[in-house]
Amino acid sequence: MRLLPVPSLPEIRLYAAHPGSGLSRLLEPDDGRHERAVEPQPPYWAYAWAGGAVLARYLVDQPSTVAGRRVLDLGAGSGLVGIAAAKAGASEVIAAEIDRNGIVALGLNAAANGVAIAVIDEDITAGPPPAVDLVLAGDVFYGRAVARRVVPFLDRCLAAGIEVLVGDPGRAWLPRPRLRLLGEYEVPDVGGNGGGALKPSGVFAFVAAGAD
Repeated sequence: MRLLPVPSLPEIRLYAAHPGSGLSRLLEPDDGRHERAVEPQPPYWAYAWAGGAVLARYLVDQPSTVAGRRVLDLGAGSGLVGIAAAKAGASEVIAAEIDRNGIVALGLNAAANGVAIAVIDEDITAGPPPAVDLVLAGDVFYGRAVARRVVPFLDRCLAAGIEVLVGDPGRAWLPRPRLRLLGEYEVPDVGGNGGGALKPSGVFAFVAAGAD
């Protein structure tokens, strides 16, 4: 991995994949030496996905969104969104991430950017939200199964009085009727070595069902 500025966000540097990274080895089956087998996960944390990049860009440009607030970065991956929140003045940043390699990468990325992020290393979508003021969900609607877990969790967040912001380039399972557009940027989407063509991506407020 190489520590590089994020293409759409040069204020932040991440350990990013490149052609010689050999990340495919992380998808090999567990060899049985671990007490608890962990299902291999694609290395989502090795790239700056468009939904996370647009949300991070928005936070850096609009720091009052997070300043002095307790923030949860849901499905944190590389930690890009949480790092942006910390740099923008969040009082506390919690990152929820289940990939064990991603958790290591997240810690390295936070340290490289001089910020502190607490990590929850389990799937929190089945339970109540943690004690935060704002949930940031960058690129979490890339699959049906994930979306079906995330939407009810975000509804519980709203019910608890927690604001929710979503960053997304228009993935297939984006719950469009539940979103109110706050801002739009063109950012590179994931691909190859983390680059890609610029793609219009939005930052949305997640709103209650039936809300105008």
